[in-house]
Amino acid sequence: MSVSAFDHPFLSGLVGDRETAAFFTAKADIKAMLDFEMALASSEAAEGSIPVRAAERIAEVCAHFEPDMEALRVATARDGVVVPELIRQLREACGPDVGRHVHKGATSQDVIDTSLMLRLRGVAALLEDRMERLDSAFADLDSRFGHRVMMGHTRMQAAIEIKVSDRIRAWCEPLARHRARLEAFAESALVLQFGGAAGTLDALGEDGVVVREALAEDLGLGNHAQWQSQRDRLGELASLLSLITGSLGKFGQDIALLAEAASEIVLAGGGASSALAHKQNPVAAEVLVSLARFNAAQLSGMHQALVHEQERSGAAWTLEWLTLPQMAVATGASLRLALELAGNIRSLGRD
Repeated sequence: MSVSAFDHPFLSGLVGDRETAAFFTAKADIKAMLDFEMALASSEAAEGSIPVRAAERIAEVCAHFEPDMEALRVATARDGVVVPELIRQLREACGPDVGRHVHKGATSQDVIDTSLMLRLRGVAALLEDRMERLDSAFADLDSRFGHRVMMGHTRMQAAIEIKVSDRIRAWCEPLARHRARLEAFAESALVLQFGGAAGTLDALGEDGVVVREALAEDLGLGNHAQWQSQRDRLGELASLLSLITGSLGKFGQDIALLAEAASEIVLAGGGASSALAHKQNPVAAEVLVSLARFNAAQLSGMHQALVHEQERSGAAWTLEWLTLPQMAVATGASLRLALELAGNIRSLGRD
């Protein structure tokens, strides 16, 4: 049983998306955190901040480290973040001589935010791929049915006849813009977080900026000054996720209305009714509408998290953890369902 429909035993089959959700599992998060610690040690060793042998030992331990998950759960309830206990366990595994060099100059937010950025890189790539495939599916529909006519509707009333191509254009053009925005985001906004206790890199002194540059390069992230209380990048991503699902919701709503009229569309793969055997419910289309509205509602939470007081906010940070993963999974699920729905259109419009 789960309190979230996205990983519910059976509701997840409707609204979930395993590929997207995989980037938000504890396993993926901890792996990305350990990648940060390995890269940090390597970058610091290159600048002489820690011994090379210590960095090698840290990398060796991180490569196979399995934390005590129950201890992490208990400690997070106490500390508000998982990192202090994770680092304690990691230092213990490295031994006293090497353990004191683990996490040097970093703070919990550096580890958590950088882990998120590393995983969002994979999320962005997955969404971009699905949007490209959906664009091809719409192009295929256009080539097959675009020359046909269908009734145009304004304000839910029949207006004049339009080409099927006109309707398809309203589905695909916004998604092309969103894909360009997502590609631009992945190019410019997936950046390293590394600022230390208060974002000033004080613990590393003059080596701090050089270590940050090497660390960003090692992790394949952008090298920007610490942004720990500047959450606009994540707010921008949340807005983009809501735009994507909103445009897919328009596609779903149009298909549901066409299915209701039943004269200008033939759909395969509809959902069964427990009461009426003849029905094929447009389930995917309906869920696209639901997920669009869900993300629109969650967006306000991510914009609330922009109010990140002073140098670090536990409250705003926690709100992001509650909100952004679900928005990402909702977007992945929407693209999955849209691809399924587009593939199930057997006929569209009238000759």
